[in-house]
Amino acid sequence: MHRPFRLILATMFVAWHAGPALADQATLPPVVNAGERVLQFDWPTLEIGTGEYAEGPTGLTVIRFARRAYAAVDVRGGGPGTVNTDYLRLGYDSNELDAVVFSGGSWYGLEGTTAVASALKDDGIRDGDWNNLALAVGAIIYDLGPRRLNEIYPDKRLAQAAYRAARPGIFPLGAHGAGRFAKTGALFGCNAYSGQGAAFRQIGDLKLAAFAVVNALGVVTTREGRVAACYRDAGWPLELRTTDLLAHYPASGKPGSTLGATTAQGRRNTTVSLIVTNQKLAPAELQRLATHVHSSMSRAIQPFATEFDGDVLYAVSTGEWQPTKEKPGWPSVELDVVAAEVMWDAVLSSVPEQPPVTKPAQARGAATDVASGWAGDYVFSPQVTVRITATPGGALRAQATGGRDAYAIGRTAPVLLEPVAANRFTVPGRYPLVLEFRPPDELIINPGHWQQTGLRRSSR
Repeated sequence: MHRPFRLILATMFVAWHAGPALADQATLPPVVNAGERVLQFDWPTLEIGTGEYAEGPTGLTVIRFARRAYAAVDVRGGGPGTVNTDYLRLGYDSNELDAVVFSGGSWYGLEGTTAVASALKDDGIRDGDWNNLALAVGAIIYDLGPRRLNEIYPDKRLAQAAYRAARPGIFPLGAHGAGRFAKTGALFGCNAYSGQGAAFRQIGDLKLAAFAVVNALGVVTTREGRVAACYRDAGWPLELRTTDLLAHYPASGKPGSTLGATTAQGRRNTTVSLIVTNQKLAPAELQRLATHVHSSMSRAIQPFATEFDGDVLYAVSTGEWQPTKEKPGWPSVELDVVAAEVMWDAVLSSVPEQPPVTKPAQARGAATDVASGWAGDYVFSPQVTVRITATPGGALRAQATGGRDAYAIGRTAPVLLEPVAANRFTVPGRYPLVLEFRPPDELIINPGHWQQTGLRRSSR
């Protein structure tokens, strides 16, 4: 048989057995500047654009400077993923930075940074002259693996849509942009939903803005020492303090202890951040700002910069305010301390409202009359398939049959689905897990902002 013809037949065979075609990433509609909870601030030089693929869900965030800025970088985490970071370490006293890009999708999301640079060229803002090249820097968070049931990532198309939608002084907070599927607290099994945060402060002529995408292995900690968000183990106190978790570690990171936990949702994390000032700083001062603010974040995120975090902070000066002898600027120590407080505000603002853990309905038979019609294999991605079976008594069971588990729906044995409503079921446990059947062939896991969609495979 001719080789190209064999390839065509093989492709048809795979497609036939896969059932409904899952969304091709190239056809996904970009969602730009989503989010009702936003920080609004007066700084026209800073333009923000966010892009998301709801099908992931995943996304990225572009912070663009209307005029070129000065920049430095500080890397603390054990697993960073960055673009153009080494160039910033050279310490040139020149304003060359055009944009900072934060992205989900792990290393695949780094494509977004170079995409913003090429968009600056394509739009005629930069060109090919050696002193007019577009400079974008960027860093990524890990939002793949067991956290999501697919491997959609923020790509060039999404990055350029976000860049071209950038607007001054508006930053979406919570689970949007690069923070679309961020989480925190896996070290203790908290697995809380997270996102991106921002804060702004102006004192006289000085302006400071902080931005952070918080995807930390540790927990976000309030100024009062409380854990900002956590799906607590059953034996934990309602007023959970970070010191309680740290004092009981490693027991607090193991199942079955007084502060028992499970880290099944992964140990691949990162917090990427940006601190911006309008005060012109020398390269050494800008580097010290980056180092100080990044160090200070260990108060807001505990523990911070672990082996499994890829923490990166960029420090930027727009240079719009150039102090003079008659009107001197802020000394570095004072500027750094205030900037660190602004960054803590940004980290706290990243925490979205947490979805509640759903409880089963009192009547177990509420949805069993049509249960058998929902049986089948639901494909979420090439990695994850969930098989739904109906028992003779009308109950439903679920089991993962692909290469990965689907949250608490594992591959080793089926789990019983407890009815919640006419077409909704849950698997009781520490974390939210709701399954909603939608006719004719959709299964939605955790319907709402973080939902994942599977399509029933054809039985033909």
